[in-house]
Amino acid sequence: ESEGLAVVSDDSALEAAIDQALAENPDVLEKLREGKLQAAGAIIGSVMKAMAGKADAAKVRELLMAKVSE
Repeated sequence: ESEGLAVVSDDSALEAAIDQALAENPDVLEKLREGKLQAAGAIIGSVMKAMAGKADAAKVRELLMAKVSE
């Protein structure tokens, strides 16, 4: 952690990054809603990039799937 390697798992920070990624990729959101779950990789990648690789990918996927099923 002292070297900046902490993993971000704060839901609100991750949700904000997911919302941003979905806003930038509405076509991916549509694919996810159609059940094409492999499209989630694009959003997870965008979130990881936005969080400088410090996001917990499993947590991002969990939050993303919850958001898509809303």
